[in-house]
Amino acid sequence: MEMKGLMYENIQQILAGSEDTVYQPFLLYERSCVLIYIQSIVDVKTLQEKVASALIAEAQGDHDWEEFLQLLDEGTLFPLPAKLVYASQDAVREIVHGKAALCIEGLGCAYVFDVVKYQKRAVSESQNELVVIGPQEAFIEDIVSNLSLLRHKIKHPDLKTVKYTVGTYTQTTVYMIYIEGLCKPEILKDLDKGIREISIDGVLGISYLSEQMKKGNKTPFPQFQYTERPDSVAASLLEGRVGLIQDGTPSALLVPVTLLSLLQSSEDYYQSYLSASWIRLVRIFFALISMLLPSLYIAITTFQPEIIPSDLLLTISAARENIPFSALTEALVMELTFEGLREAGTRIPKPVGQTISIIGAIVIGQAAVQAGIVSAPMVIVVSITGIASYIIPHFELGLALRLLRFPLLLIGGTTGLIGVFIASFIVYGHLTSQRSFGAPYLSPLAPLVLRDWKDIFMRVPSSLMKKRSKAYIDRNFRRQK
Repeated sequence: MEMKGLMYENIQQILAGSEDTVYQPFLLYERSCVLIYIQSIVDVKTLQEKVASALIAEAQGDHDWEEFLQLLDEGTLFPLPAKLVYASQDAVREIVHGKAALCIEGLGCAYVFDVVKYQKRAVSESQNELVVIGPQEAFIEDIVSNLSLLRHKIKHPDLKTVKYTVGTYTQTTVYMIYIEGLCKPEILKDLDKGIREISIDGVLGISYLSEQMKKGNKTPFPQFQYTERPDSVAASLLEGRVGLIQDGTPSALLVPVTLLSLLQSSEDYYQSYLSASWIRLVRIFFALISMLLPSLYIAITTFQPEIIPSDLLLTISAARENIPFSALTEALVMELTFEGLREAGTRIPKPVGQTISIIGAIVIGQAAVQAGIVSAPMVIVVSITGIASYIIPHFELGLALRLLRFPLLLIGGTTGLIGVFIASFIVYGHLTSQRSFGAPYLSPLAPLVLRDWKDIFMRVPSSLMKKRSKAYIDRNFRRQK
């Protein structure tokens, strides 16, 4: 049976060379019909049961051609809803997105059925944002499943979604999610403009979006917050923030973001406020330690040893007596070695990765001390710094602080405490000048908003947090009576 028709021929020409494209012919009222789909991305069982079987039944029925067209127009012929497309390019676009197109001889259009079925994994536990108390579910690579997880958390008609298609070749689906009436319209407008202006061949991860829309590329600090937890996204939406999720990525982006919000964990709100406040203070302290400890140690031992108590100074001096390198060189070697071990532990297969990284650090550190290459106090400082960087909840912020550690180390080893203090003030000034989609990066410290301190360094009981943060919204502040 030979099918004739301009649309069918155009579709066949565009999809030429795609060996997994199926052309299933039918004969209806002495007219040729072809069902076109890509076998690897459609639910073949549903397609055969809902569409092909209906066509076969119609071919064996008592209707005539006019009655058949009337049934098509009424939408009662198939148990699946059908979308009508008139352009060959539109039909091909639907087919490569996992839908099936029905071309009928004599009609200059095609009927498209949504029977997409991509391979996906089940919803599992979060791997990078583990909590002891609280929900354990995490996003997966399927955007429909991720939307359902969010809809399960927020059951309100004001939860809005805006759909985009990004990437010339990948045609990746992206959703902007927000709660109407809470978020600032300027943020929505800014995000909408940024996404629509993205012109790129392919978008394979949600980091592609953040890289394309990042403002102030000269800062190492993140302007988007990554999360793989639906409850974190839901809580952020209720604060007036906006979320972005992308098909094929098991994580979401949140904007605006502040530095102190990146030091908060979702588990802070599942524990008692006393425990959460203590852990949050510990987390902030170790975040500073991860950036400043090596540079402070080098600066003090090299330029201002009189600050150190005499007994401790004698211990450090004795440990460094036979070390052939300067304290700065010693610290750089150890820091680079630790970074290498960290990266190796990430790349090595999981069953052995953690063991090798820990054993490697212990063995190399001990061997280096015994060989007289580095001193024992330096190994302790680098180890504490490395552990402190793991306490930071968000990887992007931890990476930024690790990056700043090296220039601060060089400054501390060449100029002493004065240089470290000046460099720290420069970093602070840089942070005060940063904005994430209109939100001051150091809010509520700069500018000072005392009302928002209820949920910054410490967390007060939830009954006292009656208003939302001014960093994210300028309307509808009250969250509870």
